Amino acid sequence: MLREEGLLKRHPANPIIKPADFPGTEAIFNCGQTMYGKKTILLVSIVFRNGAVETRVAESDDGLRFTIADKSLFDFAGTPFEPYANHQIDTRVTRIGDAYYIVFPGGTGPLGPAGILLRTKDFQTCEPMEIISLPPNRVPCLFPEKIGGQYVRIDRPGHTPAGPGEMWISYSPDLIHWGRHRLLTRPFARWQSTKIGPTPPIKTREGWLMLIHGARTTCAGNVYSLGAVLIDLEDPSRIIGRTRSWILTPDEPYELMGRTLNVVFACGCIPDYEQDRLRVYYGGADTCIGLATCKLSDLVALCREEA
Repeated sequence: MLREEGLLKRHPANPIIKPADFPGTEAIFNCGQTMYGKKTILLVSIVFRNGAVETRVAESDDGLRFTIADKSLFDFAGTPFEPYANHQIDTRVTRIGDAYYIVFPGGTGPLGPAGILLRTKDFQTCEPMEIISLPPNRVPCLFPEKIGGQYVRIDRPGHTPAGPGEMWISYSPDLIHWGRHRLLTRPFARWQSTKIGPTPPIKTREGWLMLIHGARTTCAGNVYSLGAVLIDLEDPSRIIGRTRSWILTPDEPYELMGRTLNVVFACGCIPDYEQDRLRVYYGGADTCIGLATCKLSDLVALCREEA
Protein backbone atom coordinates (compact mmCIF):
# COMPACT_ATOMS: atom_id res chain seq x y z
CA MET A 1 0.00 0.00 0.00
CA LEU A 2 1.39 3.35 -1.05
CA ARG A 3 -0.76 5.75 0.94
CA GLU A 4 -2.52 5.94 4.29
CA GLU A 5 -5.96 4.33 4.26
CA GLY A 6 -9.08 6.46 4.36
CA LEU A 7 -11.85 5.99 6.89
CA LEU A 8 -12.87 2.66 5.30
CA LYS A 9 -10.42 -0.09 6.22
CA ARG A 10 -9.86 -3.07 3.94
CA HIS A 11 -10.36 -6.58 5.26
CA PRO A 12 -7.08 -8.53 5.38
CA ALA A 13 -8.68 -11.42 3.43
CA ASN A 14 -9.37 -9.21 0.38
CA PRO A 15 -10.34 -9.89 -2.30
CA ILE A 16 -12.98 -12.08 -0.70
CA ILE A 17 -14.59 -13.12 -4.03
CA LYS A 18 -12.42 -13.49 -7.13
CA PRO A 19 -12.73 -15.14 -10.56
CA ALA A 20 -10.27 -17.92 -9.69
CA ASP A 21 -12.77 -19.19 -7.10
CA PHE A 22 -15.30 -20.09 -9.83
CA PRO A 23 -14.25 -22.07 -12.93
CA GLY A 24 -15.23 -20.50 -16.24
CA THR A 25 -15.49 -17.00 -14.77
CA GLU A 26 -13.61 -14.04 -16.20
CA ALA A 27 -14.68 -11.32 -13.76
CA ILE A 28 -17.05 -10.56 -10.91
CA PHE A 29 -18.44 -7.04 -11.06
CA ASN A 30 -19.68 -4.62 -8.41
CA CYS A 31 -22.38 -6.08 -6.19
CA GLY A 32 -25.69 -5.09 -4.64
CA GLN A 33 -25.84 -5.93 -0.93
CA THR A 34 -28.35 -6.40 1.88
CA MET A 35 -29.30 -8.59 4.83
CA TYR A 36 -31.88 -11.37 4.46
CA GLY A 37 -32.64 -12.59 7.94
CA LYS A 38 -29.22 -13.35 9.42
CA LYS A 39 -27.57 -13.93 6.05
CA THR A 40 -25.51 -11.42 4.13
CA ILE A 41 -26.70 -11.31 0.52
CA LEU A 42 -24.65 -10.02 -2.40
CA LEU A 43 -25.98 -9.78 -5.96
CA VAL A 44 -22.86 -10.38 -8.00
CA SER A 45 -22.62 -9.82 -11.73
CA ILE A 46 -20.58 -12.71 -13.10
CA VAL A 47 -18.88 -12.36 -16.47
CA PHE A 48 -18.13 -15.74 -18.05
CA ARG A 49 -15.35 -16.45 -20.50
CA ASN A 50 -17.87 -16.81 -23.32
CA GLY A 51 -19.02 -13.21 -22.69
CA ALA A 52 -22.31 -14.05 -20.96
CA VAL A 53 -23.22 -11.95 -17.90
CA GLU A 54 -25.54 -13.23 -15.16
CA THR A 55 -26.71 -11.92 -11.80
CA ARG A 56 -26.11 -14.55 -9.13
CA VAL A 57 -27.04 -14.53 -5.44
CA ALA A 58 -24.08 -14.96 -3.09
CA GLU A 59 -24.97 -15.67 0.55
CA SER A 60 -22.95 -15.90 3.73
CA ASP A 61 -23.50 -16.64 7.41
CA ASP A 62 -20.42 -14.71 8.54
CA GLY A 63 -20.23 -11.95 5.92
CA LEU A 64 -16.88 -13.23 4.70
CA ARG A 65 -17.23 -16.71 3.16
CA PHE A 66 -19.84 -16.73 0.38
CA THR A 67 -21.64 -19.42 -1.55
CA ILE A 68 -22.76 -18.36 -5.04
CA ALA A 69 -25.95 -19.79 -6.53
CA ASP A 70 -25.61 -21.97 -9.61
CA LYS A 71 -28.22 -20.09 -11.66
CA SER A 72 -29.12 -16.48 -12.41
CA LEU A 73 -31.64 -14.68 -10.22
CA PHE A 74 -33.00 -12.81 -13.24
CA ASP A 75 -35.01 -14.51 -15.98
CA PHE A 76 -36.33 -12.12 -18.62
CA ALA A 77 -37.14 -14.71 -21.28
CA GLY A 78 -40.54 -14.08 -22.84
CA THR A 79 -41.06 -10.78 -21.00
CA PRO A 80 -41.10 -7.23 -22.41
CA PHE A 81 -37.78 -6.67 -20.63
CA GLU A 82 -35.83 -9.34 -22.48
CA PRO A 83 -34.16 -6.85 -24.89
CA TYR A 84 -32.72 -4.94 -21.92
CA ALA A 85 -31.23 -7.92 -20.06
CA ASN A 86 -27.77 -7.79 -21.63
CA HIS A 87 -26.18 -5.38 -19.14
CA GLN A 88 -26.73 -7.00 -15.74
CA ILE A 89 -24.23 -5.02 -13.67
CA ASP A 90 -24.14 -2.60 -10.73
CA THR A 91 -27.33 -3.80 -9.03
CA ARG A 92 -28.74 -1.70 -6.19
CA VAL A 93 -30.90 -3.38 -3.52
CA THR A 94 -33.37 -1.67 -1.16
CA ARG A 95 -35.66 -3.37 1.33
CA ILE A 96 -39.07 -1.68 1.59
CA GLY A 97 -41.49 -3.47 3.89
CA ASP A 98 -41.29 -7.22 3.33
CA ALA A 99 -39.93 -6.98 -0.23
CA TYR A 100 -36.54 -6.26 -1.74
CA TYR A 101 -36.42 -3.95 -4.74
CA ILE A 102 -33.57 -4.29 -7.20
CA VAL A 103 -32.54 -1.83 -9.89
CA PHE A 104 -29.92 -2.36 -12.56
CA PRO A 105 -28.90 -0.48 -15.75
CA GLY A 106 -30.50 -2.44 -18.57
CA GLY A 107 -29.63 -2.18 -22.23
CA THR A 108 -26.48 -1.09 -24.02
CA GLY A 109 -27.95 0.82 -26.95
CA PRO A 110 -26.62 4.10 -28.38
CA LEU A 111 -28.46 6.14 -25.74
CA GLY A 112 -26.99 4.18 -22.84
CA PRO A 113 -28.65 2.20 -20.04
CA ALA A 114 -32.15 2.56 -18.57
CA GLY A 115 -33.19 1.71 -15.01
CA ILE A 116 -34.94 -1.69 -14.70
CA LEU A 117 -36.90 -2.31 -11.47
CA LEU A 118 -37.43 -5.82 -10.06
CA ARG A 119 -38.85 -7.24 -6.84
CA THR A 120 -38.11 -10.34 -4.75
CA LYS A 121 -39.09 -11.60 -1.34
CA ASP A 122 -36.84 -14.63 -1.06
CA PHE A 123 -33.88 -14.18 -3.47
CA GLN A 124 -34.98 -17.42 -5.15
CA THR A 125 -37.34 -15.88 -7.69
CA CYS A 126 -37.50 -12.32 -8.98
CA GLU A 127 -40.30 -10.37 -10.68
CA PRO A 128 -39.48 -7.70 -13.30
CA MET A 129 -41.72 -4.69 -12.66
CA GLU A 130 -41.00 -1.82 -15.03
CA ILE A 131 -38.47 0.44 -16.71
CA ILE A 132 -38.42 3.43 -14.36
CA SER A 133 -35.91 5.76 -16.01
CA LEU A 134 -35.10 6.75 -19.57
CA PRO A 135 -31.55 6.34 -20.91
CA PRO A 136 -29.00 7.42 -20.19
CA ASN A 137 -29.50 6.83 -16.47
CA ARG A 138 -26.97 4.93 -14.41
CA VAL A 139 -29.38 3.27 -11.95
CA PRO A 140 -31.90 4.98 -9.67
CA CYS A 141 -31.36 4.27 -5.95
CA LEU A 142 -34.43 3.94 -3.71
CA PHE A 143 -34.89 5.12 -0.13
CA PRO A 144 -36.03 2.30 2.20
CA GLU A 145 -39.24 4.04 3.31
CA LYS A 146 -41.68 6.70 2.18
CA ILE A 147 -40.96 10.31 3.12
CA GLY A 148 -43.90 12.71 3.23
CA GLY A 149 -46.12 9.94 1.84
CA GLN A 150 -43.97 9.47 -1.29
CA TYR A 151 -41.33 7.02 -2.42
CA VAL A 152 -38.01 8.78 -3.06
CA ARG A 153 -35.06 8.00 -5.29
CA ILE A 154 -31.71 9.50 -6.22
CA ASP A 155 -30.13 8.86 -9.60
CA ARG A 156 -27.62 10.19 -12.10
CA PRO A 157 -29.34 10.97 -15.38
CA GLY A 158 -27.82 12.09 -18.63
CA HIS A 159 -24.10 11.81 -18.00
CA THR A 160 -21.96 12.31 -21.08
CA PRO A 161 -18.17 12.37 -21.46
CA ALA A 162 -18.42 16.09 -22.19
CA GLY A 163 -19.93 17.07 -18.85
CA PRO A 164 -19.96 16.11 -15.17
CA GLY A 165 -22.44 13.59 -13.85
CA GLU A 166 -24.93 15.05 -11.36
CA MET A 167 -27.20 13.43 -8.80
CA TRP A 168 -30.92 14.24 -8.96
CA ILE A 169 -33.82 13.46 -6.64
CA SER A 170 -37.40 12.57 -7.61
CA TYR A 171 -40.62 11.26 -6.03
CA SER A 172 -43.29 8.65 -6.78
CA PRO A 173 -46.63 7.44 -5.38
CA ASP A 174 -46.08 3.84 -6.55
CA LEU A 175 -42.38 3.25 -7.46
CA ILE A 176 -43.35 3.29 -11.17
CA HIS A 177 -44.30 6.87 -12.03
CA TRP A 178 -41.64 9.42 -11.08
CA GLY A 179 -41.71 13.21 -11.08
CA ARG A 180 -40.81 16.43 -9.23
CA HIS A 181 -37.21 16.02 -10.44
CA ARG A 182 -34.69 18.33 -8.76
CA LEU A 183 -30.90 18.63 -8.82
CA LEU A 184 -29.45 17.27 -5.58
CA THR A 185 -25.73 17.94 -6.05
CA ARG A 186 -22.96 18.31 -8.56
CA PRO A 187 -19.41 17.01 -7.96
CA PHE A 188 -17.92 18.95 -5.05
CA ALA A 189 -14.36 17.63 -4.61
CA ARG A 190 -11.30 16.90 -6.73
CA TRP A 191 -11.53 13.10 -6.39
CA GLN A 192 -15.00 13.21 -8.04
CA SER A 193 -14.49 16.11 -10.44
CA THR A 194 -15.64 14.13 -13.52
CA LYS A 195 -18.78 12.47 -12.12
CA ILE A 196 -20.51 11.16 -9.02
CA GLY A 197 -23.19 8.53 -8.44
CA PRO A 198 -25.45 7.29 -5.63
CA THR A 199 -26.21 4.12 -3.67
CA PRO A 200 -29.35 3.27 -1.63
CA PRO A 201 -29.35 5.45 1.52
CA ILE A 202 -29.43 3.98 5.02
CA LYS A 203 -31.13 5.59 8.02
CA THR A 204 -29.20 6.98 10.99
CA ARG A 205 -30.27 9.26 13.84
CA GLU A 206 -28.36 12.12 12.21
CA GLY A 207 -29.79 11.72 8.72
CA TRP A 208 -29.88 9.49 5.65
CA LEU A 209 -26.33 8.29 4.99
CA MET A 210 -25.53 7.56 1.34
CA LEU A 211 -22.27 6.21 -0.02
CA ILE A 212 -21.28 7.77 -3.33
CA HIS A 213 -18.68 6.93 -5.92
CA GLY A 214 -16.72 9.61 -7.69
CA ALA A 215 -14.46 9.59 -10.74
CA ARG A 216 -11.59 11.91 -11.57
CA THR A 217 -10.07 11.92 -15.06
CA THR A 218 -6.28 11.62 -15.09
CA CYS A 219 -3.64 10.98 -17.74
CA ALA A 220 -4.11 7.27 -16.94
CA GLY A 221 -7.90 7.41 -17.34
CA ASN A 222 -10.62 7.69 -14.70
CA VAL A 223 -9.85 6.91 -11.05
CA TYR A 224 -12.90 5.80 -9.03
CA SER A 225 -13.05 6.46 -5.27
CA LEU A 226 -15.71 6.35 -2.54
CA GLY A 227 -17.16 9.02 -0.27
CA ALA A 228 -20.47 9.78 1.43
CA VAL A 229 -23.16 12.40 1.91
CA LEU A 230 -25.61 12.94 4.76
CA ILE A 231 -29.20 13.89 3.86
CA ASP A 232 -31.90 15.49 6.01
CA LEU A 233 -34.32 12.88 7.39
CA GLU A 234 -37.48 14.85 6.64
CA ASP A 235 -36.37 16.77 3.55
CA PRO A 236 -34.31 14.41 1.35
CA SER A 237 -33.63 17.20 -1.13
CA ARG A 238 -31.30 18.82 1.44
CA ILE A 239 -27.73 17.62 1.96
CA ILE A 240 -26.55 18.39 5.50
CA GLY A 241 -23.09 16.79 5.39
CA ARG A 242 -20.54 15.37 2.98
CA THR A 243 -17.04 13.92 2.86
CA ARG A 244 -14.88 16.26 0.86
CA SER A 245 -12.07 13.71 1.18
CA TRP A 246 -12.35 10.18 -0.20
CA ILE A 247 -12.88 7.35 2.28
CA LEU A 248 -11.51 4.62 -0.03
CA THR A 249 -9.43 5.01 -3.18
CA PRO A 250 -7.60 2.46 -5.38
CA ASP A 251 -4.26 1.46 -3.90
CA GLU A 252 -4.05 -2.34 -3.73
CA PRO A 253 -3.05 -4.42 -6.79
CA TYR A 254 -6.56 -5.92 -7.14
CA GLU A 255 -7.99 -2.36 -7.31
CA LEU A 256 -5.36 -0.96 -9.63
CA MET A 257 -5.24 -3.80 -12.16
CA GLY A 258 -8.11 -5.69 -13.79
CA ARG A 259 -10.72 -5.27 -16.51
CA THR A 260 -10.91 -1.57 -15.63
CA LEU A 261 -7.90 0.08 -14.03
CA ASN A 262 -7.96 2.15 -10.84
CA VAL A 263 -11.44 1.37 -9.51
CA VAL A 264 -13.10 0.92 -6.14
CA PHE A 265 -16.86 0.99 -6.68
CA ALA A 266 -19.73 0.31 -4.27
CA CYS A 267 -23.42 -0.25 -5.05
CA GLY A 268 -24.52 -0.03 -1.42
CA CYS A 269 -23.54 -0.75 2.17
CA ILE A 270 -24.76 -2.79 5.13
CA PRO A 271 -25.17 -1.13 8.55
CA ASP A 272 -24.65 -3.27 11.66
CA TYR A 273 -26.29 -0.85 14.05
CA GLU A 274 -25.64 -2.78 17.27
CA GLN A 275 -21.92 -2.98 16.51
CA ASP A 276 -21.76 0.63 15.23
CA ARG A 277 -20.23 -0.81 12.07
CA LEU A 278 -20.65 -0.21 8.36
CA ARG A 279 -19.75 -2.96 5.90
CA VAL A 280 -19.06 -2.04 2.30
CA TYR A 281 -18.70 -4.79 -0.30
CA TYR A 282 -17.05 -3.10 -3.24
CA GLY A 283 -15.78 -3.96 -6.69
CA GLY A 284 -12.06 -3.88 -7.39
CA ALA A 285 -11.05 -2.98 -10.96
CA ASP A 286 -14.28 -4.53 -12.34
CA THR A 287 -12.79 -7.93 -11.57
CA CYS A 288 -13.26 -8.98 -7.92
CA ILE A 289 -15.07 -8.12 -4.67
CA GLY A 290 -13.45 -6.66 -1.56
CA LEU A 291 -14.76 -5.77 1.90
CA ALA A 292 -14.05 -2.57 3.79
CA THR A 293 -15.46 -1.43 7.14
CA CYS A 294 -15.61 1.55 9.45
CA LYS A 295 -17.54 2.78 12.46
CA LEU A 296 -20.93 4.01 11.29
CA SER A 297 -20.79 6.90 13.76
CA ASP A 298 -17.34 7.92 12.50
CA LEU A 299 -18.58 8.25 8.92
CA VAL A 300 -21.58 10.32 10.03
CA ALA A 301 -19.22 12.53 12.06
CA LEU A 302 -16.89 12.95 9.08
CA CYS A 303 -19.81 14.04 6.89
CA ARG A 304 -20.68 16.66 9.51
CA GLU A 305 -17.07 17.76 9.98
CA GLU A 306 -16.30 18.22 6.28
CA ALA A 307 -19.72 19.63 5.29
